[in-house]
Amino acid sequence: MKPSVLVTRRLPEPVLQKLKAKCQADINYEDTPLSKEEIIHRVADKDGMVTLLTDKIDRDIIDAGTKLKVISNVAVGYDNIDYHYARQKNIYVTNTPEVLTEATADLTWALILSVVRNIVPADRFTRQVKFKEWQLFLFLGSDLKGKRLGIIGLGRIGRAVAQRASGFEMEVVYYDIQRADRELEKRLKVTYLPLDQLLKTSDIITLHPPLTSQTHHLIDQKEFQLMKPGAYLINASRGPVVNEKALVEALKRKSIAGAGLDVYENEPRIEPELLAMDNVVLLPHIGSASLETRTKMAMIAIENVLQVVYGEKPTNYV
Repeated sequence: MKPSVLVTRRLPEPVLQKLKAKCQADINYEDTPLSKEEIIHRVADKDGMVTLLTDKIDRDIIDAGTKLKVISNVAVGYDNIDYHYARQKNIYVTNTPEVLTEATADLTWALILSVVRNIVPADRFTRQVKFKEWQLFLFLGSDLKGKRLGIIGLGRIGRAVAQRASGFEMEVVYYDIQRADRELEKRLKVTYLPLDQLLKTSDIITLHPPLTSQTHHLIDQKEFQLMKPGAYLINASRGPVVNEKALVEALKRKSIAGAGLDVYENEPRIEPELLAMDNVVLLPHIGSASLETRTKMAMIAIENVLQVVYGEKPTNYV
């Protein structure tokens, strides 16, 4: 008998066809997440489960999967899964690293350019037929050339963001809990700084750390007080890395000039005051949202689950 796998959300059809050829697949074809109760009911007899970041896989769900061998997350992050408890239960937790690096780095630069050059309010102004003539002071932004870009987290995505900075002729500094080797620093043309110095001196600060107990509220009231009044904060990593209420206060006090966000502390809820601010660009968590990248992510997740249910060690386990 074929192994059975629960897929909590619709995936690209070629990916699902590969799974269905080798497994009995229980697929949620809706674009809305299953409730916790529905997951508990449907995972009870499954050998594997394919999940998205919106699925909160806690102890109750893990305990319900009495046959469960693997939880395969369609994401590089896995903070939506109680992976420590899964490990205690001898259940693999897998993710999809590397594949979304380039798309997320591109999106980071889209946020940087959008907020620094006032792209969103200028677009809205034009659509409202308010553009009557060229004006010297209309939607003035800032140049990027010669500015300092501060990257927090020099993992795969942080490195890809740094590589793209060379085209803008920016000075690039970074902070990471573990300093990179000197050869990598030289190749990327980046300089290591302690976190407080990076915050004090960077014109644009972009966040790329994983979400852990150490990085939760890494950027809080104290950190905003260190930043330059003209600085911009970019977050395409995980929402809880930033204390969103502290961000609102910093923007209201003009402690920083603006922000570009793709993720939120209490996603999908967003601090209401952010919604009314013209110096903030808000995106609906689309960092990896290219057709090519999302398809590759889903395929890797399926391959991870197939490896485990057929007795192999998964390629991308946490």
